[in-house]
Formats: sequence, C-alpha cells, structure tokens
Amino acid sequence: MTTLSTRPKAIVVGGSLGGLFAANLLSRNGWQVDVFERVPEELAGRGAGIVTHPELFEALTAAGVDLDDSIGVQVQSRVTFGQDGSVLSERDLPQTLTAWGKMYHVLRSAFPDAHYHSGGSVVSVQNETDCASVTLGDGSVHRADLVIAADGFKSGLRDKFLPNVELQYAGYVAWRGLVDEAALSKETHEALFDKFAFCLPPREQIIGYPVAGAGNSTKPGERRYNFVWYRATSEDVDLPNLLTDATGKRWVGGIPPTLIRPDVLAEMEEAAHALLAPQFAEVVTKATQPLFQPIFDVEVPQMAFGRIALLGDAAFVARPHCGMGVTKAAGDAMALVASLNAGTSIPEALLAYSDVRTQFGSSIVEHARHLGAYMQAQLKTDTDREMAERYRTPEAVMRETAVSPRF
Repeated sequence: MTTLSTRPKAIVVGGSLGGLFAANLLSRNGWQVDVFERVPEELAGRGAGIVTHPELFEALTAAGVDLDDSIGVQVQSRVTFGQDGSVLSERDLPQTLTAWGKMYHVLRSAFPDAHYHSGGSVVSVQNETDCASVTLGDGSVHRADLVIAADGFKSGLRDKFLPNVELQYAGYVAWRGLVDEAALSKETHEALFDKFAFCLPPREQIIGYPVAGAGNSTKPGERRYNFVWYRATSEDVDLPNLLTDATGKRWVGGIPPTLIRPDVLAEMEEAAHALLAPQFAEVVTKATQPLFQPIFDVEVPQMAFGRIALLGDAAFVARPHCGMGVTKAAGDAMALVASLNAGTSIPEALLAYSDVRTQFGSSIVEHARHLGAYMQAQLKTDTDREMAERYRTPEAVMRETAVSPRF
C-alpha cells in the first residue's frame, strides 16, 4: 500500500484556479505534482471579477503567494441605485475585489513551469492496484499516487464516475463585462467606482465592482469596473436563440464572446438603457467584449473514488450570487491536503476529504439557490414572482450577496 511516507506523486487534471490551488498546496507539502491543462495557450486572459473572502486569503498564503495591496481593489461600502440613478440604500461593508487574471497570475507564478503541461488533454483516468493513471490524447499514460479532477463545471471526469449527475439550468443567464476606469464619465465614476453597487429593476438584477485592470494593475486610473447582470431566459426559446451564432450553429452550454450575434448585443444594450440605472447603463454599453453565461448548478453525492478526487467546480457548481466559486475550490484544496497529512492511506484520506467537502458544497449550492430564487421565479407563475419580490429589498440583497455564509 502506498502511503504518505514515500513522498507521493499527484496529477492534477485542469490548470485553472482550482487546479493551481491544489498543485501549489500539494507541492509545498512535499508532493511531486504535474498539472495537465487541455488548453494549449495561457489562460491568463480569461474571466472577470472575483469576490474575495478570508478563507481565500488563507489558502493563498498557504499556497506560497505573497499578499499585498496589489492583490485586488478595496471597497468600503455597498450602494443600491434606483432605475432613475438615485441612491436607494447604502451600507458599510469593506471588501477586496480581484480579477480572474490576477488570481491566475499569482498562482501560476508560484508553480514550476516544468510541471505545468499546456495542451495536455486527458481522455481517460483509471484506478489501478497501487496507483491511479491518466491517459492523454497523444496516447501516453501517466501514473501517480493520486489524481485530482479539477477540470471545471463541464468535468469529463465527473461524468465518468457520476454519469447520472447533470448540470441543472437555473432559468436565467448572467451577462458579464469589464469597462476601463478611464472610459467612464466623471459622474458615473464618482457614483459607483469605489463601491460594490447594485440595481434591482423588476425581474432583473445587476451588480458591479472595481477590479484590477490591464496588466493586473490596481493603480487608480488603470483599473476596470466589472458587472454581472442577471436576466431571466427561457430554456426552450430564449436560451437557444442566444446560443446561436451568425452561421446558425448552436453552442451547448456557452458561446464564445466573439461569436455572440450583433443583434443579441444590440438588444442587450437597448435593455440596459431601458431598465438599469444610468450609471449601470453606461458601464454595460461601454464594456469591451461583453459575454453571457447560462447559470447552472450541480451537486455530487461524493468527491472521492479510490485514488481519484473531485475538486472545485468539477464537484459542486453553485450559482454566482454568493461569490464563493474560487473560495470553495481553494477550500477544497486546503481540506484535501489536511486529510492527506493525517497519516492514513491515500484512499482513506480521500474519503475523509469527501465527507467534509460534500457537506460544505451542498450548503453552498443551497445558499446560492436561496439568493437566486428571485431570478428563478421570473419564469414561473405570478404568485411565485410576487412571493419572491417580498424578500428582495435592497437591504437584504446587499446584506447577503457575495459575503461569506455562516454554516
């Protein structure tokens, strides 16, 4: 039996944030780690804003990242705007907001280049007698004491072990975008740039906050403003239309931003002017290359299968309202290492990890469903919408959105 006394080897499938957290933490705890990322190019240009939590900073420190003020942009308060641009409510809530690119940069820089394999597409994974193995698209086979599936919300490895677990569409999409700080008018900049801001028009919800800019700069004048705009979108008619490009091809699950049809973008901008506070309408219409993501969630009954463990969105996918996606993946990696350091066999350690993190993952998914109940109700009955409306005050939304839940 292979135990942790032999300086074991791990393979991480997926080189995004969750995979990099696992790789860095394992490496700093004496493991030999190789990361296989199927995308051949750097991932640093992907993603938008990320809400941080204390647990995320704890994991970054444990992963060997030196934290300073450049990790993100500080805000001190939250504000909700009416559709006319007036301030409906404010509350103090200090928080640090960062960007996907910044997080990827600090985690990728902490991991040795020689052990990060871009273009390494994993086509199968197996438990063997005293190890686990992965087979790449080029036919090569790689063996390790442990394999971590961190291959995202469309995880092929999750499908292998849990074929009956499927992503569940929530009934709405999130439009996302970034606008350069310097592109905003003076009035809009003064109103919302240094705040975590909200607007809650009927049947809609948008949030926004500042993040690092080009080159991960957090200097005033070089930052960006990030928005997330939730819009009810029927699965049978509206969503297929949004996912169809100009050639008539329908993309399943998500469409590349550059292939979103001009008429879809024009409708989105028209709706922004009609529905949102003027400050947010300006942010939306000035954003560079906006995109949308259908909102899904998924729960798994277990996260360990012999010597193979699921991590991050490869296990639980929660709606983004609680802002816990990256923090959840970081917490998975921390819990995984803690279990492996307990001195038991690797399969036993993974079972202990699974017991702890499946409970946490289920709680996060349930909390995010609660926060997203208003948006999901928009495609239901008038009664459902009326009930959901009762619990959507600016104070409640600002108090609960993107803060660390207490379980």
